[in-house]
This record gives sequence, C-alpha cells and structure tokens, in this order.
Amino acid sequence: PGLYREILNTDAAHYGGSNVGNLGGQQASDQPAQGRPYSLVLTLPPLAAVYLKWAPKS
Repeated sequence: PGLYREILNTDAAHYGGSNVGNLGGQQASDQPAQGRPYSLVLTLPPLAAVYLKWAPKS
C-alpha cells in the first residue's frame, strides 16, 4: 500500500498536452488483482509518458 505520485506526465498542460492524468498521484487499494494483494487504478493519457514514484504508507 501507499501513494504513487505522478512525477512526470508529458500530457500535462505545462508541456502543451491536454492535461489528462492522475491529479498528482493515486493511492493503492487493498483490492487484489492479477494475483497480487493490492491494485492501482490509473488514467493513462494517449500518446504520453507517465512516471510514478512510490511513497510508502506512513
């Protein structure tokens, strides 16, 4: 569990994109998926790169 901060989104308005993204980050949930105990729902903009950085739950 923890927060996945969006550290780069090339679709952000700052880079001339359409500003589709995850509003700075997403929290992992304890809903299992793909054989793992936690999952993360992300918005992935078309024709862009998104970099995330994990911040452990404090």
